[in-house]
Amino acid sequence: MLNKVRHFIQQQQLLDHHGLYLVALSGGADSVALLRSLLMLNYQVEAVHCNFHLRGKESDRDQQFVEQLCNELSVKLHLAHFDTRIYAEIHHVSIEMAARELRYHYFEQLRRDIDATAVCVAHHRDDNVETLLINLLRGTGIHGLTGIHPKRENQQQGIIIRPLLCVSRKEIEAWLSQIGQSYVTDSTNLIDDIVRNKVRLHLIPLLLQINPSAIDNLQTTILFMGEAERVYDASMQPMLSKIKADNTIAITELMQTPSPLCLLFEWLTDYGFSSAMIQQIAAHLDAQTGRFWQSATHELCIDRGRLLLSPIEPSFPEMRIPEPGVYVIQHHLKFRVSLQDQPTVVRRSDCACLDASKVKFPLTIRAAKKGDRFVPFGMKGSRLVSDFLTDQKVPLPEKRKQLVVTDADEHILWIVNRRPAAPCCVSADTQQTLLLKMEEQDAL
Repeated sequence: MLNKVRHFIQQQQLLDHHGLYLVALSGGADSVALLRSLLMLNYQVEAVHCNFHLRGKESDRDQQFVEQLCNELSVKLHLAHFDTRIYAEIHHVSIEMAARELRYHYFEQLRRDIDATAVCVAHHRDDNVETLLINLLRGTGIHGLTGIHPKRENQQQGIIIRPLLCVSRKEIEAWLSQIGQSYVTDSTNLIDDIVRNKVRLHLIPLLLQINPSAIDNLQTTILFMGEAERVYDASMQPMLSKIKADNTIAITELMQTPSPLCLLFEWLTDYGFSSAMIQQIAAHLDAQTGRFWQSATHELCIDRGRLLLSPIEPSFPEMRIPEPGVYVIQHHLKFRVSLQDQPTVVRRSDCACLDASKVKFPLTIRAAKKGDRFVPFGMKGSRLVSDFLTDQKVPLPEKRKQLVVTDADEHILWIVNRRPAAPCCVSADTQQTLLLKMEEQDAL
């Protein structure tokens, strides 16, 4: 086994003898084999153990075993204790997800504190096959068919390395027996109460009955899909980068790609859209302007032959402006209302210059509503605000967020940052100007 691991590390360029690595050590066979093998291969390691206090005396037993093992091997050990159930309750996640989030967050924090290169975890070949099967059962794209990657890096979890992906659980146990190394067993792994345990305890044994080479064949499929993934990503990336630059694409351009559904999937999954919703989007690309779909955080809409993606923002609460002054209306915006004793004209969209004698306080800032009308400066006759915004080619997501300012009689004075209303604008007879201005919060 040791030679397999050595070759795999070299082939995948996972570790460097000049680096320091944290080994996630639970005390189970896999993590103990990981620690022992990296030490035998002369890598610099420190161990980290998390006690989630989920299994009573068994959790304490695991910690004591790990402490004794690290003492015998002269390996520095970092211990962390978590109230996993409280975390799961507060964050509304499963116990399994709570333990995962706590574990990886702590690993990355510790890695930075001790300036380690990466965190090594003990996923092996059987875990890889289990992941493939779980993804298949849930429904997945090509990335879900490539199993667990030997090395992953992201901002939340940092660098995670898996040197044992080349060996099976049976090989690990046989090697530990050969070198006379004991380990502990997590009793919860023997209970089929979660999906992974059901796959491990029931599905995989059944597959092996059907075909004794099932695990080897599935692992081969994972390797082939990994190669296919490289081709897929190389083909997808240029168009995907172009879309993500502005989070928009013309539907005609999308339809000319080899697979509009795949492109939508790669674009939208990062924004919380489910595969079922993405299939629905792909099936309704011929819908009229105004059709939209929402994830928990984003909205995708059809607007003039384009797909536009934008974050969902909280609805704007109406705000009363009783007198001139400066009002904070959102965490990043403030609204300035000032009086000037002379006619003033500022030719900028973020300002409205009104005749003060024609404006009745209190003012109100609110989101535009269906049926709102006003007389745009420079035009004759009233227009629906929605029609005015359409004529100005304002994208649909921005139209939904458009703010207006009204007076005490609910007459629209200003389409914020776009156009004032003609009846109250500064004229030759104006003696006092009411200046309305929207500013960034950090403006002076």
